[in-house]
Amino acid sequence: MKHESQLARLGLFDARVPRYTSYPTAPHFSKSLGASDFSDWISLIPEGAQVSLYVHIPFCRRLCWFCACRTQGTRTLSPVRGYLDTLMQEIALLGAHLPKGVTLSRLHWGGGTPTLLDAAMITELAQALQAVAPLSEGSEFSVEIDPNEVDLARIEALTAAGMNRASIGVQDFNPQIQKIIGREQSFEVTRETVEMLRSAGIQSLNADILFGLPYQTRARISDSVQQLLSLSPDRVALFGYAHVPWMAKRQQMIPSDALPTPEERLRLYETAQALFLDAGFSEIGIDHFAVPSDGLAKAALAGKLRRNFQGYTDDTAQALIGLGASSISKFPQGYAQNSPGTSDYARSITQGHFATARGHRFVGDDKVRARIIEALMCDLRVELDDITGQFDVDRDTLLRLIQPVAQAFPGATELSPDAFTIRPEARQLTRLVARGFDAYDLSKAGHSTAI
Repeated sequence: MKHESQLARLGLFDARVPRYTSYPTAPHFSKSLGASDFSDWISLIPEGAQVSLYVHIPFCRRLCWFCACRTQGTRTLSPVRGYLDTLMQEIALLGAHLPKGVTLSRLHWGGGTPTLLDAAMITELAQALQAVAPLSEGSEFSVEIDPNEVDLARIEALTAAGMNRASIGVQDFNPQIQKIIGREQSFEVTRETVEMLRSAGIQSLNADILFGLPYQTRARISDSVQQLLSLSPDRVALFGYAHVPWMAKRQQMIPSDALPTPEERLRLYETAQALFLDAGFSEIGIDHFAVPSDGLAKAALAGKLRRNFQGYTDDTAQALIGLGASSISKFPQGYAQNSPGTSDYARSITQGHFATARGHRFVGDDKVRARIIEALMCDLRVELDDITGQFDVDRDTLLRLIQPVAQAFPGATELSPDAFTIRPEARQLTRLVARGFDAYDLSKAGHSTAI
């Protein structure tokens, strides 16, 4: 309880803070950045470079009430077919602008539900991407898979296209909780999907599980984690459920009075955390766990872990290109986001230009602050020489940035001549500490709770 009271004193249970998958965060993107900027940044990618590519499929057979992603429900494949046709045009447009010899170090299909595509659509999309930017040797092709919306034909189409990592959303296996969040997915269906994936040759398996759900207790999350562990995932994301019904209207279906308190959320997290550590997983950043042989664990050990819109990654590519409605791209020059609505996105693409609707061009000390925040989120540590060596900033200027943050978190952080560090027992404060380096007005967005 002493540990919990210290975290409370430093604001863990009261604050709402960004998840910092980017800096600045998406609410600060501006409409002053458009398609011509995106085209220019694409053209500046060096010939023969490796890039990451994200493809967004914003459709689901049913809408889960807990989800805050930009998705739309559909009972037929008709709108999916139309969207895929537009996506194929965007891929061709990208191919016309990409410098020669660009290959993919990472390819990820997310959503929504990418496995809503039938086997023929999966092959069609994969072949179009391969023609524009083929997978490089040692690359990783991952796909988000809904066990309720997949079969052997689709898995075989994905593996034939080169998928070598699958990601499965679990959330929680308790039937009552599943019903209340609108995501009914039995353990048996999930296990069958995992068995199909393993039989198809998929060696790398990701899983997402949530804490902070309505009616969740320590006993219930313990049961769910142990069921998940029986499936032998290689990597697990233990996300805190973000209840933001003012942003995601469907979350109004979830009874807020059934949600755990911030203090209870911490205990739920710590219950799951202990089980993953006891099972031999390495702790990655603030909310991931991986077996020691996994790429994330190796990157964390080597100090090469990175963070982007997909979360933690071991990818070293300098550019992440997002395709599809609402997708976000990151370049050395800044961020670019496509129109969030599928109709606006399709209108831009069919008119022959990229669908960039807003973004952010790095200015001032954005890159310095971004790297400090990323280092804290990944390593809980900022090496001072790393910052001064990468950027045009001297040590005195850097210390003027760090010292007020260190003073704001006494006992939780440590500033030495070489580094600024968050102590392991204060790991849950990482997003709050990172916020201390955020120069933008955080009152403009309703972020999720800090725990």
